[in-house]
Amino acid sequence: MLVALPSSIAFGVLVFSAISPEMVGQGALVGMIGAAALGLVAPFAGGTPALITAPCAPAAAILSGLAITLVSAGVELERIPGLLALTALLSALLQVLYGLLKGGQLIKYIPYPVVSGYLSGVGLIIALGQLPKLLGLPKDTGLLHGLRSPELWQWPGIIVGIVTITVMLLAQRVTRKVPAAILGLMGGIFCYLILGLFNPSLLTIEANPLVIGPIRSTASFLQTISDRFGSMLDIQMDDLRLVIYSAMALSVLLSIDTLKTCVVLGALTRSRHNSNRELFGQGVANLASFGAGGMPGAGTMGPTLVNVTSGGRRSQSGFIEGIFVILAILFLAPLIAWVPIGSLAGILLVVAFRMFDWQAFGLLKHAETRLDFVVIAAVVIVAETVGLISASATGIGLAILLFIRDQIRGSVLRRRATLKEISSKTHRLESERAILQENGDDAAVYELQGNLFFGTTDNLFMEIEPDLKTRKWLLLDMRRVQSMDYTAAHLFTQIHDQLKEHGGGLLFSGMPSSLPSRQDLYRYMLRVGLVSEDGGGIRIFEIRDDALEWMETHILEAAGWVKGTEEDALDLKQIELLREFDDRVLDELRQCVHERSVRADELVFRHGDKGDEIFLVRRGIVRILLPLKGGKRHHLATFGRGDFFGEMAFLDRGRRSADAEARTDCELYVLSRKEFNTHVYKDAVLGVRVFARIARAVSLHIRQTDTELRALEDR
Repeated sequence: MLVALPSSIAFGVLVFSAISPEMVGQGALVGMIGAAALGLVAPFAGGTPALITAPCAPAAAILSGLAITLVSAGVELERIPGLLALTALLSALLQVLYGLLKGGQLIKYIPYPVVSGYLSGVGLIIALGQLPKLLGLPKDTGLLHGLRSPELWQWPGIIVGIVTITVMLLAQRVTRKVPAAILGLMGGIFCYLILGLFNPSLLTIEANPLVIGPIRSTASFLQTISDRFGSMLDIQMDDLRLVIYSAMALSVLLSIDTLKTCVVLGALTRSRHNSNRELFGQGVANLASFGAGGMPGAGTMGPTLVNVTSGGRRSQSGFIEGIFVILAILFLAPLIAWVPIGSLAGILLVVAFRMFDWQAFGLLKHAETRLDFVVIAAVVIVAETVGLISASATGIGLAILLFIRDQIRGSVLRRRATLKEISSKTHRLESERAILQENGDDAAVYELQGNLFFGTTDNLFMEIEPDLKTRKWLLLDMRRVQSMDYTAAHLFTQIHDQLKEHGGGLLFSGMPSSLPSRQDLYRYMLRVGLVSEDGGGIRIFEIRDDALEWMETHILEAAGWVKGTEEDALDLKQIELLREFDDRVLDELRQCVHERSVRADELVFRHGDKGDEIFLVRRGIVRILLPLKGGKRHHLATFGRGDFFGEMAFLDRGRRSADAEARTDCELYVLSRKEFNTHVYKDAVLGVRVFARIARAVSLHIRQTDTELRALEDR
């Protein structure tokens, strides 16, 4: 309450003094009622612990600006409070709608330069509006004219305001236990009373323009609620046109102010808040404030930080703040009437100074941040010269431009590699690996990310264009792509046509099935004619490894490699691991191995099994799969005809680290370490040669893994 109440009074005075100086007392009451209603309802409706909701600067700026506009348009003064109340009602309903539609996530994504410019604009508007009050200028006197006319200044009010500002600025250096606003207000009141000793006219409350004056309520609380809702029955379409844009701007700004405070609060208390529930709760609280005849508000930074540093950690602290404000209205209203206008102006000037983002000028030092400064400056200038509503539209437009700028700045190309650097999970024989190393530059893999649209596809084409002259196959990994438009689809068609001229083509893999944008990329590609359901056009693979294997096979076939038929079961001497052994060594090994047949989808061994065998593939394909939680498995490698697997258990006799599953019907040679050792004791040379070949094969696998890791981690 110590922070919320003085600020609420000041904001209420700011709004109603824009209508007429005679309404200053009414403005103070409206501000206090708003603080009470918001404090009582928001903690339970929003649920964010320790958050203090009260009338705030953005609400004061929007409503005072609207009041000035309505006065300038010739609207009757008696109607303006009702139109301001209508604005608050519409804003509250919009906040409720934001919460129901889960708009809390969207508001968070408004770029900070736009928010900074808007809040700085609000601060500047408040400052320019309070300087005439600090000087005590007559109502119709412009600020520039008033600054050039010292004879119009009210020196008692100026002195009180300067004392208030000085105390507020020095207060934090002296103590943090008492809020600066309270100390500033007390200093201003004390200064005013001292001045009253020298000028007795200052100590009269009636018709005294230097103080708030008597706070009078023209009706009971229940009558006020009845009148508020009854006035809504007289709303006309012209009334809605007058206030609808202000209501929209007010709802967005109050929501931003609340969520920004919630983020800071969460960091201090190590807690999380529900953005959508909080927006809904803020809307409900502002509806309650409207019904009670109070001013709208938001979760405010200053009172919330004071609450946290004072030990407040629960929602009840906000409710207690509302109770204390009610007690202040009931018992302290006569004293509040003596609050000097100059003191309130001083408080608001300090608030405005702190709202202004002075650090934004530091953005001018660096070329890459000057555009952010331009955005902030543009919103501030529009807010001051045209109005906050136009500043809202400017901010939205600039937010779109900032998004496009960031997309264009960042590359959608995450990583690039050729088949010399990465390979499929199918383990190739040495002769096949040699061919792929020699011809691996014929194919390249591009991992894409982000949004593929007109702002990013041109840069993507510039990065891919050099490969179009030298490669046959390009694989685009789409797993991290968020969205795509027709410009990107047209670009992919051009790339595919150019690659076809070299006897190759474009491939896609990892097509995401669900995106935050809810766009189905595959269906979109079908609709724009990029791919076809009959398999014609650009080929799409579900997983990248299948696409890599497909490209490897085409490169091998282009180099004259012929794939063996499934009927050809290899003899022991044809196995890659043993190909260089002479007949004597092979005869020794034949005594150690035995043959095993495995059906398709049958397990050769299971994760965790004990074993000491190495398996040599005579015919068929075996996949190595790592079991995961939930019954899922991760594909580690594929071994084909002439290859081997299970060497780790053969070497260390440990448990199997993965499953080995036959992809097709397989014929295997099985070499047990126990059987092998019995022959090694008779022929040590046999053991040396076999272990040397296994070590060389394992070394080649590790080197290939190192190459792939280097390509993946390349920065």
